[in-house]
Amino acid sequence: MQFDPKIIERLRLNLSGDQSHIVIRSAAGGDAEAAGYSFGIEEEYFLADAATGEAAILTPNELFEAANWSTGGQVMREMLQAQIEVATNVHVDPKDAREELRFLRREVSAVAAQYGLVIMACSTHPTASWRASQPTPKPRYFEMIENLQVIGYRNMLCGMHVHVQLPQPDKRFPVMCALIPHLPLFLALSTSSPFWSSENTGLRGYRLAAYSELPRTGLPELFEDQRGYEDYIGALVKSGVIPDESHVWWAMRPSFRHPTLELRAPDVCTRLDDAVAIACLYRALVRHLGEMPETPRVDAVERAIAVENKWRAQRYGTGCSFASRDGAVPIAQALDRVIELVRDDAEALGCAAEVEACRDILRRGSSADAQLRVYEASGGDLTAVTRWIAEETIAEAGQPPAAATRDAVN
Repeated sequence: MQFDPKIIERLRLNLSGDQSHIVIRSAAGGDAEAAGYSFGIEEEYFLADAATGEAAILTPNELFEAANWSTGGQVMREMLQAQIEVATNVHVDPKDAREELRFLRREVSAVAAQYGLVIMACSTHPTASWRASQPTPKPRYFEMIENLQVIGYRNMLCGMHVHVQLPQPDKRFPVMCALIPHLPLFLALSTSSPFWSSENTGLRGYRLAAYSELPRTGLPELFEDQRGYEDYIGALVKSGVIPDESHVWWAMRPSFRHPTLELRAPDVCTRLDDAVAIACLYRALVRHLGEMPETPRVDAVERAIAVENKWRAQRYGTGCSFASRDGAVPIAQALDRVIELVRDDAEALGCAAEVEACRDILRRGSSADAQLRVYEASGGDLTAVTRWIAEETIAEAGQPPAAATRDAVN
């Protein structure tokens, strides 16, 4: 893999545990402001048959072991065997984060190919049948399936998570509440799940519609301090409902392992640049709210409006308008307002260009829009859609899409 020499200068490189592979992190030095809001990205992919595009049902442990070895331990299984997750290291420079995501996609794709599989960065597989899904053979996942029953098997869904560290971890809770009205925007920009079980759902983001079947999902509750949140978690644990707070799956939550606020609303972005742009917009907004002497308070009405806007983001994606107390707000206007709000923060964090790139998503559409264009151009052929997703997932990792597929989406 070839790295830009300028990027190499800013990277902190370490060896993996077996001292055979490089682990990528952002440079330790640099702007203290940026370091105070360091971030990381997790992406989940589907594993699919390279020849047919159909979702894998059973996947060998050897695949994950090889991918872990290849990436220095940054790959893991998810609840179902058709899923694979990657996680970047901690970054302060968005260029480093993008380069590492590119590296992870390339490495995981190369390993998957050895087993006749491809990876697909999308939040629902267009033709997968949840009835054929099989849980990952790990005690945690067996316990979750036992608890969730059919809902667990229906969790054939992949998401993107963005962690941002706050210099003052106790501010995560007021910042989390203040971010609730913005969550639908992140979802709308990222939508990549218009198909489910070989059906065109009519939604740009079906994933969260299916995910809402799980308990403890949706928008966060209005816990403005850590004490209230801990009381809530304590009650559930003491009652035997959950073993720990990792079983709270809100669209945004305080991490139970790190001093971060974790965004979980977005679909997986098929295009790498979209993933980095959305992550940077979230990071800049976290800094903006985190640096305010008095964090804005969100009342019950605003949260209820955000719930409605979450549905509108699922339904219309990049073509939606949002409800507000002052009337309908087109998504382009909503994005303009947020970009203007965080302009100084994006500059301080060195990610102004990436934040501006969110406008490009609206201009050309999200993955869901591209999938639907392929679907229409092919006369309703879902195989063409799965092929486009697989090719586009690794396009920026060095394997450009086939000409026929590229022509279909132009």
